[in-house]
Amino acid sequence: MTGKIEVLQADITRVAVDAIVNAANSTLLGGGGVDGAIHRAAGPQLLEACRQLGGCPTGQARITAAFALPARFVIHAVGPVWQGGGAKESDLLASCYDQALALARANGCQSIAFPAISCGVYGYPAELAVPLAVARVSAFLARHPELGRVVFTAFDDRMLDLYRRELK
Repeated sequence: MTGKIEVLQADITRVAVDAIVNAANSTLLGGGGVDGAIHRAAGPQLLEACRQLGGCPTGQARITAAFALPARFVIHAVGPVWQGGGAKESDLLASCYDQALALARANGCQSIAFPAISCGVYGYPAELAVPLAVARVSAFLARHPELGRVVFTAFDDRMLDLYRRELK
């Protein structure tokens, strides 16, 4: 694998990459947590661009310009709400990572930053989500080394530790 995976405890809206991934809801019209922070940092043009998309189903992703953010693109991935693990949550979350990476590649991105999709208010257990995320990204980079840099952004010490342990 030529691509580089790293983890940072950082505000995803300030990470210098070609694309940042938004842990979006299905309306794509903003919300709390990472979603709200990205919408605030990007400015009102992001909301207008998202309105044009007409929403996004769970497990899928859409791309817009990043407007006032340092990235070129925002990739809006709609993760699953945790329901105990029996509602295909892992398949839906894996699809979010796969689709986000495919959109980045299709749009010529060489770097991308991810938040911990579904691990906030959607309640997906981080100890299950982190290994899945790292596995999907690693598999993608093995097939597409031109995506040279993937950053997992951790919002607290616990997430930072989980990513670091998984990446060892």
